[in-house]
Amino acid sequence: MRRVPLLSVALLLLCTACSGGGDGDSEERAKEGADHGAVVRAAVDRASADSARLDETVEMRARDSSTTYVFSIGGAFDLAGDRGRLTVGLDDSGMEPVEEVFVGDTVYVRGSRAVDEGKWASAARDEALTRYFLRAPLNDPEHLLRQVKAMRQVTKEGEEQVDGVSAVHYRGTVDHATATLRMTAETKRGLAEVREKLGEDVPVYADAWVDGKGRAVRVRLSYFGGMKAVTTMTLSDFGVPVKAEAPPAERVVPVTAGEDVLLA
Repeated sequence: MRRVPLLSVALLLLCTACSGGGDGDSEERAKEGADHGAVVRAAVDRASADSARLDETVEMRARDSSTTYVFSIGGAFDLAGDRGRLTVGLDDSGMEPVEEVFVGDTVYVRGSRAVDEGKWASAARDEALTRYFLRAPLNDPEHLLRQVKAMRQVTKEGEEQVDGVSAVHYRGTVDHATATLRMTAETKRGLAEVREKLGEDVPVYADAWVDGKGRAVRVRLSYFGGMKAVTTMTLSDFGVPVKAEAPPAERVVPVTAGEDVLLA
């Protein structure tokens, strides 16, 4: 089994110029009277009040590297009921995917290296931290939605197709506190060093696509500057039934989340 090296944020993010910045047209759109931020917040709330099929990718590439690591996450999630079932894999790694079951405040994981085969690891959902930039702890989709909902300086980018559905694309940024939400202290220290060298927040862009029913059908966080970090989640099949039950207690082993690359 190939072990994926940890990404050192302090080394990966150092740069003096970052691509993906706003242009003059975006600045003009930001001056329009419409409150696009309110539209995005309402769209995230509307999507979060339902269940949906989730398909997510997390792309990470180190500075001066040609290798991009891609995590693929998919399943059904009742966002209103705080329960869901996800499968998580690292593309082309040779690692077996893990299965996650979210039930309220607990996440159960089958296939984690933290426990013996046949057992489920369990972790407290609200205590889990992430070691990776723009990666949700325990791949929690509600964490990503919370970050995107906090986007600021929002502009309307036009209408696009998302899985064959017409949606309006909105783009903004998230501040340092939002980008580092529930990160480990070590990762936060690395980002703080980068922030100090830049003299400003590490530039993180947020995107949301809103369908004709006012729901967020795709969200994204991205950073390009010496490295690549992009997390994209698409929501579809709203109202889909979700089966997510806790495994038998005798098969559950409580663990501290954070040691498995597929989870943190």
